[in-house]
Amino acid sequence: MNGRTRVVSWVVVVAAVLFCGFSGWVYWQTRGDDSLTYSASRDAALAAGRERVAQLNTLDVSHTDDGLKQWLDASTGALHDKLASTRATDRTTLARAGTSARGTVTDVALTALDDRAGTASLIATVKVDITPKSGSATSDRKRFEASLARTPDGWKVTVLNAVPVGKGSA
Repeated sequence: MNGRTRVVSWVVVVAAVLFCGFSGWVYWQTRGDDSLTYSASRDAALAAGRERVAQLNTLDVSHTDDGLKQWLDASTGALHDKLASTRATDRTTLARAGTSARGTVTDVALTALDDRAGTASLIATVKVDITPKSGSATSDRKRFEASLARTPDGWKVTVLNAVPVGKGSA
C-alpha cells in the first residue's frame, strides 16, 4: 500500500469514527426529548380514541351482552357510570329493536392534549352500517366530539357527544 492510499484510508476511518460519535451523541440528546414523549402520547391517544369511538358505535344484537361490555370497556368516568346504570334497560331495548350497528371511524383528529393531566379531546367522523331486524341495511355518517382520559388500561372515552351537521354551511 502506497503512502497516498494509507492517508486516504486513515481519513475515511477517522471520518467514520467521528460520524458514529456524532450520531450517538444526537441519539442520546433526543432520548430525553419532551417533544418525543408528547408525540408518543398524542399518537397513543389518537389511536385509542379512534378505536374507542368505533366500539361505542358498534353492537351486534345477537351478542348484546358482549357489545354492552365493549361499551363499558371503552369508557370511563361519568360515561362509564351512565352506561353501567342503564345496561339492563339498554339490553332490553336493543333486543326488542333487533338492530345491529357497526361503526367505522373514517377520520379523527385530536383537538387538545394535556399529557400531564392525562386528558385529551378529539373530533371524529364515523360511518355506521345499520342492519335492522327486517328490511335492508343502510349506512349513516355521524360526527362526534369526545373527551378522553388516560387510565391504567389506556385511553378511554369520558364524554361522547354527537355534533349536528349544520344546514347551509359552506
